[in-house]
Amino acid sequence: MKNKFLLIGITLAALSACKTVSPLQVANVETRKNISINNELKNDEEFLKVIEPYKQKLDKEMNQKISHTNSDLTKQGDNSNLGNLLADYTFDGADEWAKKNLQKSVDAALINIGGIRTTIGKGDILLKSVFEVMPFENEVIIIKMKGTDLQGLFDYYAKTQVNNPVSHLYIETKNRQLTKTLINGKEVNPNQDYYIATSDYLALGGDNMKFFAKGEFIPTGIKLRDLFISYFKKNPEVVANTDVRLNFIGKK
Repeated sequence: MKNKFLLIGITLAALSACKTVSPLQVANVETRKNISINNELKNDEEFLKVIEPYKQKLDKEMNQKISHTNSDLTKQGDNSNLGNLLADYTFDGADEWAKKNLQKSVDAALINIGGIRTTIGKGDILLKSVFEVMPFENEVIIIKMKGTDLQGLFDYYAKTQVNNPVSHLYIETKNRQLTKTLINGKEVNPNQDYYIATSDYLALGGDNMKFFAKGEFIPTGIKLRDLFISYFKKNPEVVANTDVRLNFIGKK
């Protein structure tokens, strides 16, 4: 009998604990007017007063002269003067770092033309010019590669015929076939280790540069933009370099 009453008690307790779930209620939605961002939208004057001192400080810093050029620095052509210049700066900065930290010399450098976002006009080169040219936070990476693995790099240029700037490299093709490849003015030694400077973006396969995956990555901690700024400051008068490094004969 006790068990019977206990069972009835448990059943009543369970039933009393259950609650009927009310139907889902949808809140009332009010339609708001869209605010167009245009010249008619008034500035927040109080906010502008707060940021004005910081804006003036930033403008003063960004408008400082860091170098000068007597010619336009552009990214047009297979051997653009700006492309060659920045590839050389990448080489020089990476080589300086490698000699100090690895007791090795860098053999070559390459960057991507797409990473150069604009040109630099004739006249004073301002700090903001470099930020406009290189707005990304890319890092300089040195990749240790076997001579045999450099064939992938050369094949990439032969196939794509893209004007990605290089330094201390010469790549010649005819009708998309490699005819001559040099590194530091010499033919590649398949048994030698080579140190190639590039950006972390390309090192990780950006722009389909998968050939770097065969190498050993060595981070430098140097931002490409910071490197460019330092070398512009070291060279008060930039001389455009238009020597032929990529020679795509028969390119259409």
